[in-house]
Amino acid sequence: AAAMKSLRFISAEALVSNAQFARRSLGSLAHNLFPLLFKASYLLEQGEVIHDLVENWPLVDLNVGKLLGKSADCQEDLSHRTCSVCLQSCLTGLRDYVLHPPSPYVKRLKVVDLTGIKDVEVQVCACKKPLGRWARTQLLCKLCLELLLRPPRPGAAELSVDVLIDLFVTERNYELVVQALLTKRSCPLKIHCVAFRADSLALHKFFYAVRLADPALLRKLEVVHNVRLEMEQLEVLLASVRFPLLASLTLPARTFNVRRLTAADELALAAIGEKMSEMPHLTELSMAFSILTGRLRKLLSPLKTPLKVLDVSNCSLNHADMAYLANSLHSSHLEVLDLSGHNIPDLYPSTFFKLLSHSSSVLRSLILEECNIQDSHVNMLMLALSPCRKLQEFKFLGNPLSSEALKHLFVFFCELPMLQNVEFPVPRDCYPLGTTYPIDDANLCSFDRQKYERVAEELKCILLQGNREGVKASTPLFGSYDAAVEETNNELGTYLMKSFKETLEKFTNSLKEMSL
Repeated sequence: AAAMKSLRFISAEALVSNAQFARRSLGSLAHNLFPLLFKASYLLEQGEVIHDLVENWPLVDLNVGKLLGKSADCQEDLSHRTCSVCLQSCLTGLRDYVLHPPSPYVKRLKVVDLTGIKDVEVQVCACKKPLGRWARTQLLCKLCLELLLRPPRPGAAELSVDVLIDLFVTERNYELVVQALLTKRSCPLKIHCVAFRADSLALHKFFYAVRLADPALLRKLEVVHNVRLEMEQLEVLLASVRFPLLASLTLPARTFNVRRLTAADELALAAIGEKMSEMPHLTELSMAFSILTGRLRKLLSPLKTPLKVLDVSNCSLNHADMAYLANSLHSSHLEVLDLSGHNIPDLYPSTFFKLLSHSSSVLRSLILEECNIQDSHVNMLMLALSPCRKLQEFKFLGNPLSSEALKHLFVFFCELPMLQNVEFPVPRDCYPLGTTYPIDDANLCSFDRQKYERVAEELKCILLQGNREGVKASTPLFGSYDAAVEETNNELGTYLMKSFKETLEKFTNSLKEMSL
């Protein structure tokens, strides 16, 4: 690890490891050393030093993601360490920066960027406690409101620092976020929302909060899980709020349900497509678990900018949808594609082939979970994937494939030069005879563990023999890690129980009415 650090960085570590001495010395240090000391303090989890560095930050910007990323002085990338000690110290340091009387020669900070921090599953910092996106939203809003309660010091009135952040709003922190956004003008720390995620939130609250978050600057909007945003409301949102810079849009399950489409709904669908076409930067669209049968063209053909990321998993797409996608403007630009939950081999093998051949020069990630890919389809799959030389990630959990079929696939994976991550299913022969696919949650774990371990070991040996030991191969039974869900799962559970209870009550009342 020392070989990955320059002498300058090792010296910086030595300085910050003595927190008291480092804090006393800040006034006499050259300004260009502050970024180096910030990363060294972060690596050693010296919270007090981080606080004082930020409180006395002499430069125009403080981009946390960049400061923690790989550099000539230290190759290690720390941007995925959402260390609670370090990030809390950083934010309280920012509060104290604006609280203390500014000297015109030193106080230059104009922009703080918190958007480059990546939330991951395993925290390698000593405190082992992450400060996730929800908690960062909570803390920043708290500090902004705290600043308003304190009388401004002389010279502090002119101070204004833009803070770029990815907000995460749920029922539990809604009031706090709204208060902070409403008082933004009078607070020296100006919250600038780059990405907005809403979960477990009543629809009217979501509409209000997203308007306050300055949609004109928003680049990413995620409306997930328990926000009941259906097609009619989405049309109202897009008609009443403009998102000129939006690059990424995620919609909750069942936003679209074309099985109950009226003539008015057809118009709404076309209107949504038109409104999305007015977002020139939109390149990422996720509509998982919406029912879009036969309507993909209507929704996506108005878009003038090709999509690079498309999630249409479990959208009940038919042959016409697949044919449209394979021949559309988007097909040759797709870098990330999720077609999970569609019976690809039986419904549209040739259009799937065509789609992959069109996107093969750019495709980085392909997800085909629960697509009924069986042993007899393995050669077809390898043929379809072989032109995808840029493929870095392939996930195909939940497909009824035998150990032998998986071995053939893994031999083939060794030939994909960029492949880094594979998520493969538990082999069919590890489950009891007669298990039907897709396997429900109750039976997902009832497989022969020892046999699975043996097969997994053999698959890893195939990668090793093909000089591809760098490829990560795993079987996350319940899907990949989602930091945002993990952080708010208690609230999510409560919300789900509440909505289940409401549904049950409605159902009971209907039964009572029927029996009257």
